Amino acid sequence: MDETIAARLRTERTLWCCTLRPDGSPHLTPVWFVHDAGTFWIGTAAHSVKVRNVRADPRVSLALPDGEAPVVAEGVARLRTTGYPDPVVAAFAAGYGGWDVRDPLGDGTPGALLEVEVRRWLMAGAAR
Repeated sequence: MDETIAARLRTERTLWCCTLRPDGSPHLTPVWFVHDAGTFWIGTAAHSVKVRNVRADPRVSLALPDGEAPVVAEGVARLRTTGYPDPVVAAFAAGYGGWDVRDPLGDGTPGALLEVEVRRWLMAGAAR
């Protein structure tokens, strides 16, 4: 992977995540994320629309938008509601001002992690 893209994946705070609704229409949302070794970790509330969508159809598209150097990937999300890896929890806390991905709303609302291993990079830093 190009170092410019790797740096963006380490420093950018928002990723766009597209899941599929039961009728097949896209549900696109900005999300907080951690990227590590080809895997995206997306933190969310367990009751979110994206979690409901992933339960029904785990295919997702992810994007770091940039008109000159977009980064777009596809993968299959694995839903985790327990057993969060400690390094991922720590990376969210470090990157998002102490945010605890296990309690995403800070009120005891159960959290969820979407673990997305990239299956295909569609655009990796160059508009085509």
